[in-house]
Amino acid sequence: MLFASACSATGDAGNRADGPTSTGGDAAKAPSAALAPYYGQKIAWTDCKNGFQCGKLEVPLDYAAPSGDRIAISVIRLPATGKQRIGSVILNPGGPGGSGIEYARAAKTVLTPAILARFDTVGFDPRGVGESAPVHCLSGPQLDKFIGLDGTPDDSAEVKELAKGAKDFAEGCQAKSAKLLPHVGTADAARDMDVLRAVLGDQGMTYLGKSYGTYLGTVYADLFPKKVRALVLDGAIDPALAPVPTVNAAQARGFEVAFRSFLADCFNQTTCPFSPKNTDAALAQLTTLLKSTDEHPLRNNTGDGRKIDESWTTLGIVTALYDKRSWPVLRTALAQAFRGDGTTLLRLADILVDRHQDGSYSNQTEANMAVNCIDHPYPRDTAAYEDAARAAQKESPHFGAYVMWGSLPCEYWPAKPIGTDKPLKAAGSPPILVVGTQRDPATPYEWAKALASQLSSGVLLSYDGDGHTAYRTGSSCIDAAVDRYLLSLTTPKTGTLCPKVT
Repeated sequence: MLFASACSATGDAGNRADGPTSTGGDAAKAPSAALAPYYGQKIAWTDCKNGFQCGKLEVPLDYAAPSGDRIAISVIRLPATGKQRIGSVILNPGGPGGSGIEYARAAKTVLTPAILARFDTVGFDPRGVGESAPVHCLSGPQLDKFIGLDGTPDDSAEVKELAKGAKDFAEGCQAKSAKLLPHVGTADAARDMDVLRAVLGDQGMTYLGKSYGTYLGTVYADLFPKKVRALVLDGAIDPALAPVPTVNAAQARGFEVAFRSFLADCFNQTTCPFSPKNTDAALAQLTTLLKSTDEHPLRNNTGDGRKIDESWTTLGIVTALYDKRSWPVLRTALAQAFRGDGTTLLRLADILVDRHQDGSYSNQTEANMAVNCIDHPYPRDTAAYEDAARAAQKESPHFGAYVMWGSLPCEYWPAKPIGTDKPLKAAGSPPILVVGTQRDPATPYEWAKALASQLSSGVLLSYDGDGHTAYRTGSSCIDAAVDRYLLSLTTPKTGTLCPKVT
């Protein structure tokens, strides 16, 4: 999985959620006596520039043995700007592997002024990520090689080479992070969030999660339904689906749909690089580009020596499909690629995998794999990936095999998966708002519909839009509905569809 962005029917008759809106009371009550010291701790906040405060939260490495080893979770907050503070809103940008610290630092673009006024904005790096006991597996040059492996193998020799790279990745994680790997799953991150909620003094959890962050929020609600105040799950993941083949195949289809949407817009732009203004012909041109880079990499003018092969080219295209605002850059990148220059596509790809100009990486790619491989049972047979990739390629000719093979390190993962793929109901929680974008490339709209129906109190808010996630991406309708829910606990009417922004 690549999880490395005027309303039609809001009205005043929305569903009203009754839940805690202030701090205090039994906020710090622990689920067990053994966890009481964690729930009762105080964070020593220090200034960390631009009005933010930073600190550390201690949690057990293993919740089954809370008196054993501890790890530190890095936390950041921006105090509410207004006097009528409701509490804290905890953020997660997705991934898994995305830094909640960096996401919170962008609070003024992530949240509206109305939310910033009433809530402290709180971000944290989940366990295994960034500044919170990070998973480490490979060096920068090793990650360059791994990401550049042929993600669409054409014969048994290429399959063996890809499998060797996947095995080397898993063995690197075991060599550098063996003690941590069994404990980086989403359920443990959700337990950390409940400790954080209590330490912040909030009786109920107020949360905004995007992409993978919706899965983290769903798991939290299922574990702690009575501690939910308001959860916004934007760009939803369906927890009942197995990654291989179902989730990966759906994601690949989503990128195919998104690319077609990009083309429809492109044909109306003077800078569109496709010579035929016809979808089928343009898709054939893309096919030719990808096949040619499999044998003849594009030029790389960055000076770092990487070969811009089919994998890096595909990754660059995928990156731009996450956000409609990146489409002009994608037009430029493809125009260059058709002339043999892949530099802009490579720079786009680097954004998604968080590669820095000096050749180093954040640990996003490593954490992404570590969390996914522990959260879900994956096939332990390369032939199963091969069959799944072949089937996915039929439905998504440009992205199917590439996305499917991306999970291959989980075949060799040294830590046993502890998660299962099943519907999560969060029975007993107040209303939970699920936001779905109809042409979301990374988390298809069908997943938002499925999650909203699975949750016992799920409410679906839909957006007739493009790109990954909806809140704060340009729709005033979505922003107003989400803000109203966060502030007053009033959900939109069932079936609300926010119109396309033109």
